[in-house]
Amino acid sequence: MKKENDELDQLFNKFENQWDIHEMDPDHQIDFLNKLNKTTSRKKNYAGWAIAATIALLLGISVLYNNNEKPKQFKFASKETKRTDSIFNILIENELVKLKEKNSPENEQIINDALKQMKVFDADYEKILKEVQKNGENKQIIYAMISNLQTRISFLQTVLQRIEENENLKNTTHEKTL
Repeated sequence: MKKENDELDQLFNKFENQWDIHEMDPDHQIDFLNKLNKTTSRKKNYAGWAIAATIALLLGISVLYNNNEKPKQFKFASKETKRTDSIFNILIENELVKLKEKNSPENEQIINDALKQMKVFDADYEKILKEVQKNGENKQIIYAMISNLQTRISFLQTVLQRIEENENLKNTTHEKTL
């Protein structure tokens, strides 16, 4: 143990003149406290950045979520297909407006059933559009798409015709009873 102490003493003696024994300034404590106070203000800035980053993240998620809810926006490979789709969709929308105008207590069940069937047609059409996106346009897919659109228009026209027949039948029955 004495040998270790001697070795340490020799080491300290070797560096004896190199020790920093400078006295601190009397203002050292004030400088230290000023630096310490500046550090806390930086923490406040980090909180602001954290809030801003959270808001940006939430906005980004909401934008992505809203984009996923718009499956109707579909880019077709050809202008003709896009034009055909838009023309048929306008016709379908017009027929749907006519159908909704005919809404009455007597026609409510027919209209609800028709709208349910339209949802089935829409689901089939979405499958066709996914097939176009997956495999590209070919004659079979285009014919299936047009056939679906024509079926929807024909179906809506048939429903409207049945509603008119029911209304005419109701009106003629009332005339005979009067």
